[in-house]
Amino acid sequence: MLLTAQTIADCLNGDIEGDSGIVVSSVINIEQGKKETLCFLANPKYEKYLYTTQASIVLVDRDFVLKHPVNCTLIRVDNAYESMSVMLGLFDTTDTLNRKGREYPSRVSWRAKIGKKVYIGAFTYISRKAIVSDNVKLFPNVYIGEGVSIGENTIIYSDVKIYPGCSIGANCIIHSGCIIGSDGFGFAPSADGIYKKIPQTGNVIIEDNVEIGANTTVDRATMSSTIICKGSKLDNLIQIAHNVEIGENTIIAAHSGIAGSTKVGSHCVLAGRTGLTGHLTIGNNAIIGAEALITNNVKEGKSMLGIPAMEAGKFRRSNVLFRNLPEISKNITELLKQYKNKMGEAI
Repeated sequence: MLLTAQTIADCLNGDIEGDSGIVVSSVINIEQGKKETLCFLANPKYEKYLYTTQASIVLVDRDFVLKHPVNCTLIRVDNAYESMSVMLGLFDTTDTLNRKGREYPSRVSWRAKIGKKVYIGAFTYISRKAIVSDNVKLFPNVYIGEGVSIGENTIIYSDVKIYPGCSIGANCIIHSGCIIGSDGFGFAPSADGIYKKIPQTGNVIIEDNVEIGANTTVDRATMSSTIICKGSKLDNLIQIAHNVEIGENTIIAAHSGIAGSTKVGSHCVLAGRTGLTGHLTIGNNAIIGAEALITNNVKEGKSMLGIPAMEAGKFRRSNVLFRNLPEISKNITELLKQYKNKMGEAI
């Protein structure tokens, strides 16, 4: 596909600085830019590449100020990062969204309901009473349990397993290796010291427009539902325990874990390797920094860092002291030595 700068600017409602007729055929990182490619600049760390890139067109924010002349054509947009995602969609040459029909061998229960333009990959198993809505894509080796419902336009990649009774909304993306609805980690100690399994009788509800990364697990509730609300995005290798609730448009990065019955609000950000203990409430718009361990409730809008976590400002001040501990210890030792000497002289 060839697109001119003018076509791209019209699509993004952008303003052109340079040659409106220049064409691009693909998108690429700005540091690897070459002729007939489109790049973007959103992170100041990469600004230096703007002045050396061989890319034909670069998307920048409207308020970006050039420090040096550039050889490329600029298109100024409201949000370069967001605009690049639009461009990536235009240049996507994969047939993921166009697949339909059924590959064999695959097994679909005669009691399942299958919508129009559904793609069912080889070795996929769809159980009885399952509902697969229009335009759903089920890639090879997917398991859909009894009574599972899947909303329109959802994409489920290879090797995903969705246990019985779970619900997946519309326009979701679930990447390879995900397990949705496995038993929660519930065991009760008996008098003889043996742990007895607590039946996990609930399900998982994933609302519309949710994306879940590869090898992430979402456990079914002991009772009621584990819920991931609409618009939330989960990275790879995340553990969501039983009865957890994730609010709308919340972002969770890789290697994070949330223990049972914790409720995370809307528009929260959980950075990589964060851990949340059970039965907590995390307020809306909270930000949990990388590797933080949350052991208490977090109020709305708070930023947290550390193990165990504390408010970000307090953590940074404490960290300054921590880094200086060797010098502080040395000074204290010297003061004690001087004090003892003086006391000795006084005696």
